[in-house]
Amino acid sequence: MKQYINPEQSKTFNEKTAETQQLINTVLCMLECFGVPLNTTPRRLERIAMAFLASGDIKSFSDLKNAKDLNSGYALKTRDIINFVNLHFNEKISSGSYDDIRRNDLKLLVLAGVVLQSNPNSATNDSTRGYSLNPSYADLIRTFGAEDWRKQVTQRLGNIELLHSKLKRERKIEKIDVLLPSGSKLSFSPGEHNNLQKCIIEELLPRYGYGAEVLYVGDTSDKYLHLDKERLEQLNFFELAHDELPDIIAYSEKKNWLYLIEAVHASGPISEIRLLQLKQLTQHCTADIVYITAFLNKQKFRQFIAEIAWETEVWIAENPDHLVHFNGEKFLGPYKG
Repeated sequence: MKQYINPEQSKTFNEKTAETQQLINTVLCMLECFGVPLNTTPRRLERIAMAFLASGDIKSFSDLKNAKDLNSGYALKTRDIINFVNLHFNEKISSGSYDDIRRNDLKLLVLAGVVLQSNPNSATNDSTRGYSLNPSYADLIRTFGAEDWRKQVTQRLGNIELLHSKLKRERKIEKIDVLLPSGSKLSFSPGEHNNLQKCIIEELLPRYGYGAEVLYVGDTSDKYLHLDKERLEQLNFFELAHDELPDIIAYSEKKNWLYLIEAVHASGPISEIRLLQLKQLTQHCTADIVYITAFLNKQKFRQFIAEIAWETEVWIAENPDHLVHFNGEKFLGPYKG
């Protein structure tokens, strides 16, 4: 079983018996399964576990199967909880610390619904209010040790939003699905910048990529949304943790071209300074480099045209069949047909 606290982390924990230490770690395992977040100090975890044990009149492992709950008429006031843990768990908590019990040791347990108040409508500082285990959780505690115990927890709590999920405040955000040339899929967070990256992967590279494989993509919410570190290292690309990474990197084995692509929404075209930086960073790369700045539309392109470096390319998503070459005489000549 995971050791949530070890003797080196807490002086008071070190002074407890081996059985009590194991009991506290067992309780913390239960609480984690019940959705109680445990991201606090070892001493506070110890105190939370002991408050939990006191709320169920649990003094040893043998008491787990007989854990008391609110339906049994058992409830301890905060001062009684102090007396309980001092008596049974070798503590010396001051009798005047009852507010700390309520505000810190019991807080997460009550918020999670694992511990209930005997009189929830009473004033916050009501000294007569007691605390006891929620009968639903007490039933699970009594069966702890069964082979299917975690399955029982999942079934019993399946329709309950657990506290750790509430505190994370996770949002179900609509994602932008992107199909890579390899056939695998990525999911971007929504936004114009990521919409442009989707267009680059699905429209630019199939037209001008010569079978290019996407080796790196950064999302606005995940810098390393897609990364083929091994392939980039084979090409002797620069350090991947570097802040100068472009938005998209793709490689055409057919041409031995490495595409460094900037998706510009608010800032960041390949300017003369940016081009110099990228050239310095890729000076040992074994592939030939193609530098591309991409825009969603011509209006956005016009905002940045004065900044774009020579010897680079521009692609505009609303006109995907064309490139703008800032490459001088290399492409000078008449078009035929």
